[in-house]
Amino acid sequence: MLKEGLWDNNEEAQKILKERSRLNDIMTCINSLKEDLDEQELLLELVEEETEDKSLLKSLEKALSDFKEKIQQEEYRIVLSGEHDAGNAIVTFHPGAGGTESQDWAEMLLRMYMRWAENKGFKRDIIDYQPGDEAGIKSVTLLMSGEYAYGYLKGESGVHRLVRISPFDTGRRRHTSFVSVFVIPSIEDNIEIEIKESDLKIDTYRASGAGGQHVNVTDSAVRITHLPTRIVVQCQNERSQHKNKAMAMKVLRSRLYEYEREKKQEKIDKMHKEKKEIAWGSQIRSYTLHPYRIIKDHRTGIEVGDVDSVLDGGIDQFIEGYLFKSRAE
Repeated sequence: MLKEGLWDNNEEAQKILKERSRLNDIMTCINSLKEDLDEQELLLELVEEETEDKSLLKSLEKALSDFKEKIQQEEYRIVLSGEHDAGNAIVTFHPGAGGTESQDWAEMLLRMYMRWAENKGFKRDIIDYQPGDEAGIKSVTLLMSGEYAYGYLKGESGVHRLVRISPFDTGRRRHTSFVSVFVIPSIEDNIEIEIKESDLKIDTYRASGAGGQHVNVTDSAVRITHLPTRIVVQCQNERSQHKNKAMAMKVLRSRLYEYEREKKQEKIDKMHKEKKEIAWGSQIRSYTLHPYRIIKDHRTGIEVGDVDSVLDGGIDQFIEGYLFKSRAE
């Protein structure tokens, strides 16, 4: 904060102020916990001296209960201390094989995460939306903006499995559908990712919305293919081709950053001869609506019977369970 010329770059200064505020909150909490611990020790000494005074014991029990809750809250803050945890997240949904049934499941998942984000107070921007032929979606990419959006959602990457009686099957048979959810951090512009213009193939096309709404009459949608990695990103939510290209490049930078990070992680895993528990493509959660109703997370073993509540955005128990299990491991 005392560095000369800090305010020459207002944007950079604001980021430093934000980081300082975050760290200051952590230190304030830690100091408060230390003071609480001292008070509990003093109260414990009084309880040991005044064994006949039951009110002191009740006070100690209440104080320790409050203290435990505060520590749990601080642990949660530590769990979300990864490099990009405090930032925004880019979330992509891709239905698996199964046609309309899987595409409908993808739309159900999109709604679930949108409702969850709404409850968290996060901003939700759909970057790209490809509607299904009859129902549901072929693919969707959205930007979740809010404090710790990526930290919360990073464990949601993987395959989500649905078992139900398909409303699209006239024979009323049970179907199993799969949707891949892919979560990456939205990388800030100040992180350098080299992208050569010669490595890019840029296509433009007419944007389309669900049900044929918001269809542009000009080729404003943009698709960018990064030739060396074959990573494809596209954006159609803006009416301006220039804005769509800028957003698509932002997503590409984030995808390339994650691509390089995963390559480094693979080398580390190989060195330790350990396979990552959560890998892209692994099945992480099953949502069973028939013959019984239950949702189970295969990584933590957490099971929830209130299916409707979960599909309406109540996924915090799964998110928290995974984060704390990962930290413990």
